[in-house]
Amino acid sequence: MEIILKYFPHLTEQQKSQFGALQDLYADWNQKINVISRKDIEELYERHILHSLAIYKFLPFQPGSHILDLGTGGGFPGIPLAIMMPQVKFHLVDSIGKKIKVVQEVAEAIGLTNIEATHARAEEVKGKYDFVVSRAVAELQQLLVWSNGKIQKVEQNGLPNGLICLKGGDLKEELAAVKRYKEVHDLTSFFTEPFFETKKLVYVTLN
Repeated sequence: MEIILKYFPHLTEQQKSQFGALQDLYADWNQKINVISRKDIEELYERHILHSLAIYKFLPFQPGSHILDLGTGGGFPGIPLAIMMPQVKFHLVDSIGKKIKVVQEVAEAIGLTNIEATHARAEEVKGKYDFVVSRAVAELQQLLVWSNGKIQKVEQNGLPNGLICLKGGDLKEELAAVKRYKEVHDLTSFFTEPFFETKKLVYVTLN
């Protein structure tokens, strides 16, 4: 938990309580359903929660924004972002039902009221969103296909509506295949821990 407070010292008491509860909740659920790799569960706050919050560092969404988290798994990046931005609505979607069950149970346990969790394939999701967010789910081109038609025209944030995803490794080929406007940010510009040295945030406009 200290690593979250290191970068976000001005959390409300409710946010501190919500973030603080996640370790025990995920450790408990991980005994039943493998939502996080066994070696990573002890590094939950750095490798999953703080990693997810890189999106907040890049672009804090305006109150009333509607965000789609595609392939959320056990709730990342959606749950940390929903805690950080209680006035923003998050729709967390995954094709694996038992992972969505974990998302629903964790959200209920910490009193998160600004998320909806749905068991569905990306292609089945209806509705319009300001941004699609995703964390290490698929290649950029596939994420763009899944996001097609889901971005609303009206814009209310500091950047044009689009896709924001967290990725690692060599992205040259993925980026070369995307002809739209895009930005790539090293997460070391947000966080100093060695884990983030190979991690990147990619933003692509979709309108």
